[in-house]
Amino acid sequence: MAAGLFVPVPVASPPLARASASAHPARRACAITPASCSSATFRSSPLRAATGLPGNRRGASVVRAVEGQDTTIEVPDVNKSTWQSLVMESELPVLVEFWAPWCGPCKMIDPVVGKLSKEYEGRLKCYKLNTDENPDIASQYVVRSIPTMMIFKNGEKKDSVIGAVPESTLTTCIEKFVER
Repeated sequence: MAAGLFVPVPVASPPLARASASAHPARRACAITPASCSSATFRSSPLRAATGLPGNRRGASVVRAVEGQDTTIEVPDVNKSTWQSLVMESELPVLVEFWAPWCGPCKMIDPVVGKLSKEYEGRLKCYKLNTDENPDIASQYVVRSIPTMMIFKNGEKKDSVIGAVPESTLTTCIEKFVER
């Protein structure tokens, strides 16, 4: 090779790690796991598109907190011992957020559910159910991916929304069941 001649050498970048459909825990056993949470409920973004990571086309809303202020409204917990009295016997419609502490999208939707609980105060009750601590209730209602928000009215499941969806999606669902 002659001196001063530059020959570009292609540099291979490492391949992205992708789980096959058969390796995905939710597809194997219908279990709620960190893997099923992250791949089933994260939404498309320019970063995901650029990296080739899986996502869907529905979009997501991001809730941003003002610096130095806690804008989150706490949603009370419901569990196996309080399920009957708080959800099934409620005179008002009830929104239950099925979640887990390790779930990123659950952390994204939690402030939205808190905000809606404040907006619909007196017309709708909102609760959170930790699926790790209450797997029997999650199984009873066939919760396969979290976050899942379910609306109950008169002790019956009426509707459900899966994933960290925009506030407007939850509002549309709620409006069908609350008194004006």
